[in-house]
Amino acid sequence: MKANPTVQIDNDRVNVTEWQFAPGADTGHHVHTRDYVVVPLTTGTLRLVEPGGVRDAQLQAGVSYARQAGVAHNVVNVNDFEFRFIEIELK
Repeated sequence: MKANPTVQIDNDRVNVTEWQFAPGADTGHHVHTRDYVVVPLTTGTLRLVEPGGVRDAQLQAGVSYARQAGVAHNVVNVNDFEFRFIEIELK
């Protein structure tokens, strides 16, 4: 099952997408081509399947984090509830 992305803003400066993950849903493997910021809307755990292995990230609603372009992973909701976050890509 795939996560559901909803683009909220896409202009010449940013791309803002809300991601909704049902339990067990994932993004599929992808590589970020831009720097980005994630703003969790839910508190819980996301599993990151990365080239170097698998790790679980504990996220807290409202506690943002940033990553540089080049991150490669699949993101999986391992919670038994829906997980949501906003992703802001900088152009």
